[in-house]
Amino acid sequence: MHKIDIDLVEMTLDVMKYTIDRISATNSKIGKPKKESELKALVGETVTKKGIGGEQAFKLWKKHLMKANVPADHPRHLAFVPASPTRAAVMFDLVTSASSIHGAYWMEGAGGIFCENEAMRWMVSLTGLPEGAFGVFTSGGTAANLSAIVTAREYWRKDDTYKREKGLIITSIGAHSSIKAMAKVADVDILLVDSEEKLTGNDLRKTIDALNFHQRKRLFAVVATGGTTNAGIIDDLEGVAKVCETENLWFHVDAAYGGGALIADSVRHLFKGIELADSITIDPHKWMFSPYDCGAVIYKNPELAKAAHSQQGSYLDIFKDEGAHGFNPTDYQIQLTRRVRGLPLWFSLATHGTDRYKEAVERGLELAQIAGKMIEEMPHVELVRDPSLSCVLYRRIDWKPEDYTHWTYENHKSGFALVTPTKWKNGDTFETVSRFCFINPDTTEEDIKLILESMK
Repeated sequence: MHKIDIDLVEMTLDVMKYTIDRISATNSKIGKPKKESELKALVGETVTKKGIGGEQAFKLWKKHLMKANVPADHPRHLAFVPASPTRAAVMFDLVTSASSIHGAYWMEGAGGIFCENEAMRWMVSLTGLPEGAFGVFTSGGTAANLSAIVTAREYWRKDDTYKREKGLIITSIGAHSSIKAMAKVADVDILLVDSEEKLTGNDLRKTIDALNFHQRKRLFAVVATGGTTNAGIIDDLEGVAKVCETENLWFHVDAAYGGGALIADSVRHLFKGIELADSITIDPHKWMFSPYDCGAVIYKNPELAKAAHSQQGSYLDIFKDEGAHGFNPTDYQIQLTRRVRGLPLWFSLATHGTDRYKEAVERGLELAQIAGKMIEEMPHVELVRDPSLSCVLYRRIDWKPEDYTHWTYENHKSGFALVTPTKWKNGDTFETVSRFCFINPDTTEEDIKLILESMK
């Protein structure tokens, strides 16, 4: 398997051709899933004792399996939080894999980690955090949020009073699903402020004042959101920060989606207060145009993260030796083994410069405003709320939940677009509505118009 022969050379050329075609494509199909039984019927047994050969496996991928995926960078993929990696980033993701770098310790991955750190310095500069703040790249927002909250919990438990207490954190119902998921993994309780709108300092103050004695004793952190996934809402970061300072609570900002907008002059002021955070998460694979999977966690005081996450073992001692001195990313987040997933971002930044990044993010913001105006001008649809960041919530007048679901599947099945419904709290109930999220600067006004007209 590890020998070089003519078959390997030919397969390498085939893979390179596929990669070139994919990177240079300007009119890709949106793709659609198939049932597992359908895919099995198309490709048969692929993992066998003797193998089916690289040529046959690659043929099956190109003919059947590739088409059962939805490219996250398709200009009419406006569901969830899509992705739009630059071509430079995609190319260097291939280089990253081919280079086979273990990115946990400087001793093994100094060159790659150096590049990651160059990109990280730029990201940290966007936040306005004080000198000494720094971070590392993770697999995504969940791992980044978990790393931050574990750091906060371990710092809180330095006080022997809390050694045996189960921690409690506060966030809003508008927070990303990963906050609940990571709280479960970290074994901390979570209290949700019942509002999808902006979490304010007053909301937090009232919530804390309503806690009983034991709940207040267990409370150690607050998670605010710098751009909710559902609606692009930025919490009152400055107000929340002031309450956290008064109450001696860890202030974490989940800006996994919205953090990319920190580079945009038109909305940077909306993030006022983020520079007061103890930790921040940003996903470059969202609005910083990096390939999956690339998240990041940034700390005001990285040494607190190191105290919480640095792993010990006799086989790891050499990495901590003075002869191997350097920045060790594994010390600041939950993973030991890691690829240098920040390399594609670094290469793209080095290639294009940060001004081009600013233009691309501003285009996503502009597309949301354009969509909002179109919706206001069309009689069959209406805005649920004004666009926020690059998210637009809107309803098709007189539609029921099943109508949105049917419309989504029909558009996806035809290969036209992927736009999915969501729910928005309307009074005491949750209403089914439709949602756009603009990331890809290649999305056009005509794309938006055609999608909205398909709802007639």
